Amino acid sequence: MNRILIVEDDAEISEMLTNYLTAENYEVTCAIDGQEACTLFDQSTFSLILLDLMIPKISGMDVIQHIRKSSFVPVIIISAKDSETDKTLGLGLGVDDYITKPFSVAEVLARIKANIRRTTQYDSSSATTPEILSAGDLVMNLSNYTITKKGGNIELTAKEFDILKLLLQNPKKVYSKEKIYSLVWHDAYFGDENAVTVHISRLRNKIEDDSRNPRYVLTVWGIGYKLGDKL
Repeated sequence: MNRILIVEDDAEISEMLTNYLTAENYEVTCAIDGQEACTLFDQSTFSLILLDLMIPKISGMDVIQHIRKSSFVPVIIISAKDSETDKTLGLGLGVDDYITKPFSVAEVLARIKANIRRTTQYDSSSATTPEILSAGDLVMNLSNYTITKKGGNIELTAKEFDILKLLLQNPKKVYSKEKIYSLVWHDAYFGDENAVTVHISRLRNKIEDDSRNPRYVLTVWGIGYKLGDKL
């Protein structure tokens, strides 16, 4: 059974989500502040975390940073803060999805299913023969979910890994932001180009020698992105 940690100080919202998700056969644990969330995360294993940004004691952003020190578990922010700055900051810290209040519970469930499905696909893909993708000095191992460059490990978030995997598997194709969002987020595209842009920028910062002059992830102006063809 998939376990979900809900971090929300609004008792009514927390109870509503708990009841709905429990009815959908999820095991739910709740935290009312950031300190409790970090403690529960350290003590247990979760399939996904629903996190409000505006929580007491320790902020939602600090909770994300704590989680990302040791785990790539999917994190979905649920917040009344709808500014592009907050979204960009959350995505920059490795958040997988962002839902603004008020929201429909059906939408939350759909996002949860999409993110858990993505991670379980990787967990179940451990074949006896490693699946290797490479370009230039980059080597991606699909069997153990790792990236190396010149032998050194590169830590990517799940979304960054998925974007790079998409490009490595299709080296001659150009992908629009809409197509990347559809294939990586497994969700309908609603014009949220910022999500893709932020993840591409973070990916470049991690894999490129010079992120301002990328060799691996190239921009095709007016269309989208593709893998560099001179590696």
